[in-house]
Amino acid sequence: MNPEPVDLDAVDRSLLRLLQEDGRRTTLDLAARVGLSPTGASQRVKRLFRDGFITAVRAVLNPAKIGRGMLVFIEVRLDHAAPHIFDRFAEAVAKAPEVLECHMVVGGFDYLVKARIAEMADYQDFLKRVILPLPGVKETHTYASIGDVKPDALLPV
Repeated sequence: MNPEPVDLDAVDRSLLRLLQEDGRRTTLDLAARVGLSPTGASQRVKRLFRDGFITAVRAVLNPAKIGRGMLVFIEVRLDHAAPHIFDRFAEAVAKAPEVLECHMVVGGFDYLVKARIAEMADYQDFLKRVILPLPGVKETHTYASIGDVKPDALLPV
């Protein structure tokens, strides 16, 4: 079991939980919820940003409303284990706007790609245009999501 980060006290953890739930909370609201003055809450939040505990605040969009309703996961196996192939693959996949996440993994394949497309009819084009031309791609297996069980989970703090 991993030890708890030593730089966070109960107030910091409360602030992190509250901001994960709603990043638009005002300083006044945060202060009231954690029992600090607005200045104290503001200073804490600034420190959490400065120390890298909070890395961004952004809006969570409805994928279907912007034409990205289909979520797919793609296992990718590369044909070589050479470092330059992995580097070229990572550089190329980072440029693909459909790709939300890409993780290098251990196991039966090399990368797990998470992508959003309009609908399944567009998937073949996405595969041919984006995934298969990537450097070193030998094999892919795709899994289409048919329902969100726990999307965008909050981190426990």
